Amino acid sequence: MFHLIDEFEKKIALFTGAPYVITTDCCTHAIELCLIYKDINRCSFTAFTYVSIIQTMIKLKIKYSLLDEVWQGEYNFKHTNIWDSALCLQPNMYKKGQLQCLSFGYGKPLDIGRGGAILLDNKRDYIILKNMRYDGRDLSITPWNEQKIFFPGYHYKLNPEECAKGIIELENYISKKNFTIKTKKYPDCRNLKFVYDLDR
Repeated sequence: MFHLIDEFEKKIALFTGAPYVITTDCCTHAIELCLIYKDINRCSFTAFTYVSIIQTMIKLKIKYSLLDEVWQGEYNFKHTNIWDSALCLQPNMYKKGQLQCLSFGYGKPLDIGRGGAILLDNKRDYIILKNMRYDGRDLSITPWNEQKIFFPGYHYKLNPEECAKGIIELENYISKKNFTIKTKKYPDCRNLKFVYDLDR
C-alpha cells in the first residue's frame, strides 16, 4: 500500500517541478515539521491567515509578529525558507532552495478532503523530514520494530487510500488546465485572543 504514497508524491513532484515531495496529513503539520526541523524560534508573517498557524507558533513557543501583508496563493514566513502555499498548485511552481507547504483540504486547488505536502530540493532535508512525518520511521523497513534507531517523529502521515484519491484528483486537475491561483479572505488574526491558561 505504501507504493501509493510514493506514486502520489512523484506525481506532485513532476507537476510542481520539486525534486522531492513529502505528503502529510495536513498543510499545518507540513509547516510545523519544517519549523521544528529548521529550529525556527522567531519569524514574522501575514496577519491574514488561518488560526492553526498562530496555534502552531504558540505550541512551538516561536516568537512571531504579524504583518499587514496581503497575499495570493502563498506567503513566506519571513527570515526563513518556509512557505504556506495552501492556496497554490501550479505547474513548475517550486522555488529553488525553499520548503513550500501545500494543502489538499476542502476548497483547496487539489481537494481530497485532507492532506498536505512539502516541496523541497535538499536530499538530506528530504530524508529527515520524511522520517519525521511518520513517527521517525523509515518506511523501507518492515515490520517497524526491525528499525533500530528512531529520530524525533510525529504521526502526520497521509494514508495510502487518501493518496490513491489524490492521484485521481491530480490527474483531473491537470486535465482541466485551470491553474488559477485561489484567493480566500482570512480574518486579521491580530483581532483574535488566544488563551492558554484553561483555568481562566
